[in-house]
Amino acid sequence: MSTDTPNTAPKLATKSHGRLAVRPTAQPRELMQDTPDIAGTWKAKIITLLPTAFPGMLGESLTGKALQEGLWQLEPIDLRIFGEGKHRNVDDTPAGGGAGMVLRPDIMGKAVDFAMNGLPADREKWPLVYLSPRGKRFDQAMAKKWSQAEGVTMICGRFEGLDERVIEHFGIEEVSLGDFVLTGGEIPATAMIDATVRLLPGVLGNAESIEEESHSNGLLEHPQYTRPKDWRGREIPEVLMSGHHGKIADWRLKMAQETTKDRRPDMWTEYVKPK
Repeated sequence: MSTDTPNTAPKLATKSHGRLAVRPTAQPRELMQDTPDIAGTWKAKIITLLPTAFPGMLGESLTGKALQEGLWQLEPIDLRIFGEGKHRNVDDTPAGGGAGMVLRPDIMGKAVDFAMNGLPADREKWPLVYLSPRGKRFDQAMAKKWSQAEGVTMICGRFEGLDERVIEHFGIEEVSLGDFVLTGGEIPATAMIDATVRLLPGVLGNAESIEEESHSNGLLEHPQYTRPKDWRGREIPEVLMSGHHGKIADWRLKMAQETTKDRRPDMWTEYVKPK
């Protein structure tokens, strides 16, 4: 195979806003592009074979509005441009035999080097994660942790996965959306970014809605109601119409506890565990 250097730069899906900061780079000229950052703005970098999958749903609703307003940034990085040969090969057969293909370490290594160039070495400030069904399960606590970082770089797996040496070399954290297998990491990446971005300042607009929703305090959310008061013979609980904020708060806590105990006994056990 040839070892030609990629001559096409990854495309940015972001829009420039506000004060920009440009980082120095050690990348070859063929890999360089104008990648201005919005100084101090949270950013998601996504290494993927399907860059056109982004922003996707992240470009809609509140996350899309926040993206347009420069409250966060998105940079899909096309893994294919780091591939080798006429067809930009990025994978090969599994060592030891078996079905499927495995993403090559030399190809992914170049993509990770490009993505992480100039970023903080401290993974608390900038996590580097591989979306994998064998990883730690993503949850609200992880979303909150990521939202407090400067950004996150995600590797979307495809085929049979990623050569283990890449994970070991870069100390990549493996994260899973749940106990099931998808065709790639793009859907988990979208879900995890959505969960994280909505926690960024100014995205939702109402901080109280974050504090009261499911998983934020170790409980599932209480039931919600709105007008009309009577719908097909079912009425809004009287306490919610009372105007008594203390009683309403008590009712909501009680319902959250009952719902969690019934639907998620694992969460309930953790909630009642002595701190």
